[in-house]
Amino acid sequence: MGCNNSYLTLVNAIANIGKNKTKNGRKVNLIQTDRHQQQINLGAMLEGYGCPAILVSAKYEILAYNSAYRDAFGELALDQKPNCYAVSHGYQVPCDQAGESCPLQTAQETQRKARALHIHQTPQGKEHVDVEMLPIFGADRELLFFVELLRPVPLASGSVDDQQMVGKSAVFAKLLETISRVGKSDVSVLLKGESGTGKELAARAIHMSSARSEFPLVTLECAGLTDSLFESELFGHVKGAFTGAQNNKQGLIELADGGTLFLDEIADIPLPMQVKLLRLLETGTYRQVGSSTVRTSNFRLICASHKNLLTMVEEGSFRQDLYYRINVFPIQLPPLAERREDIPGIAKTLVQRISADQQLRLTEAAVQLLREHDYRGNIRELRNILARAVVLTDTNLIDDRVIADALAVDGDAAESSTLPAVDLKTAEINYLNQLMETYNDRDKVAEIAGISMRSLYRKMAQSK
Repeated sequence: MGCNNSYLTLVNAIANIGKNKTKNGRKVNLIQTDRHQQQINLGAMLEGYGCPAILVSAKYEILAYNSAYRDAFGELALDQKPNCYAVSHGYQVPCDQAGESCPLQTAQETQRKARALHIHQTPQGKEHVDVEMLPIFGADRELLFFVELLRPVPLASGSVDDQQMVGKSAVFAKLLETISRVGKSDVSVLLKGESGTGKELAARAIHMSSARSEFPLVTLECAGLTDSLFESELFGHVKGAFTGAQNNKQGLIELADGGTLFLDEIADIPLPMQVKLLRLLETGTYRQVGSSTVRTSNFRLICASHKNLLTMVEEGSFRQDLYYRINVFPIQLPPLAERREDIPGIAKTLVQRISADQQLRLTEAAVQLLREHDYRGNIRELRNILARAVVLTDTNLIDDRVIADALAVDGDAAESSTLPAVDLKTAEINYLNQLMETYNDRDKVAEIAGISMRSLYRKMAQSK
């Protein structure tokens, strides 16, 4: 049953429950007289929602919940009249009195549905949840109850987690709300932001929030690809299409069928290939290199770039028609400087990922020093600093002295006039070579550097 039908069914049912009926010559209210049966009935009606759902009174009391809620958040003792703010947040007072937005209060004041992004307590820890509050009226337009729909935001966490975006700042919450909204649609998304702000992880979050989440998310990193390599990677090729094509090769477009295609650093696509990409997006058809057979692919497109594409359009280095084709829903990812509240959680998560076999921890003084640093390279720079710190520490603790030494690696290089200046590409390659010398494990190096194995192989090949 769809959400709209579920809502209407529940509205009608509650309207009937709320009516005064005659029993033995006097009027009674079924809400007051048969509470247990009411909970059962309303809980069954909530099953029409495909997401976790609860029924809440105007006094914040949870009256019923569906099986999707039980599976996601656990059982509730309804006989104890639990309040939604206590269950979800552990608060003693409603959310608005605890310094957060309260969708129930908003819905009550406006008498319209309201939304908010909250961090909820769950059996898995603290998680970001997209909350939608639907008011339910009686036959006389009296506001009786609220249906609260709770949709956990994939790949996002309010605490340390190995696989998720981490944060609790207001700017991060706004980003997640946008991701949650756009994820439910099928429009093309353009992720914009400085290098190192986490655009690839945001793309994964959008994909996991979509109806395509059960199908693949396929990534093509466009930086450094020649015309022929881009075409072969994206569209695939048949045996004998060119020198070295000894076998048929599936293109990423074919692999993305039903799912999502993520084009990272789309600004670097060569102009001749931009024409072919535009044709693919407009028609949904393509040909493998060396083949005349027309193929189709149904995919959702997400692109990312740290460059100003509109400026490139004006300069003639990026096609205007392609720009407007991919810029249906732009999302600006905030730099780390605007998310300093999130640095402790991000830092702890990164240390866990980098030193999974060492069980290293950051001291509070180390975390404070990290919060004060100016991150021109954003999360990627933070990851680099922590990777150095893991190498430099002699104990299971990373204290402020170790962080200071890790920061000084860049500082000494910047202040020394005897060291030759290098471009960003060379510096990146040098860094990857240092990691290889330290760990001698390509999987580990790719994880620490925050890049895919495909990118690592390509960058290491460029260093030879």
